[in-house]
Amino acid sequence: MNKQLSIFTNGFLRENPLLVLNIGLCSSLGVTTSIFNGLGMGMSMTFVLLMSEIVISIFRKVIPSAIRLPIFIIIIAAFTTIVQLVLQAYVESLYDALGVFLPLIVVNCIIMGRVEAFASKNNTGNAILDALGMGIGYTMVMFLISFAREFLGGGTLLAGTALKIEVIPEAYRIGILNSAPGGFMVFGFLGALVQFFKNTHRQAQGSKEAN
Repeated sequence: MNKQLSIFTNGFLRENPLLVLNIGLCSSLGVTTSIFNGLGMGMSMTFVLLMSEIVISIFRKVIPSAIRLPIFIIIIAAFTTIVQLVLQAYVESLYDALGVFLPLIVVNCIIMGRVEAFASKNNTGNAILDALGMGIGYTMVMFLISFAREFLGGGTLLAGTALKIEVIPEAYRIGILNSAPGGFMVFGFLGALVQFFKNTHRQAQGSKEAN
């Protein structure tokens, strides 16, 4: 049970794909100008990662090692196409907002890294836990970045939906957060915060061991 819990929670903080591993950053900075976009990208990534890890873990023993990467890409591309078609048919505003970053899920380092490093070497149960943990960790960071950028930069909440709320007058908004440098600023702040908590925890553990 402890092993399964560790696998599931690994992506939350210890190996968070964005804040710790620093992979898959293009989408995190490109689409997080609104909560709607950030959560949409997070859920799309989680779906593709989950389904890809399930399929690859099931067939891991019969996939030839010499051609495993092309096969992985084909599987990931198939589920990415499913996400694209569903969003285009039912959530066209999100499909348009995500733009090129949606098809680029195929080559996202997070998915390729997890299917190669984990799904291809572990059973299906553990692969599901890994995919859900990594997906949730990714989505949480996407939400935090998009919330800060939309709230402080755009002065709104839930932009792009019927529930849009104006919360900050235009004169008091931090406009730079809507630009690429603003995305880097928010990401850098979150990364520094994570490192601070990790260092504090490490120091606390060292103090306990010394005593």
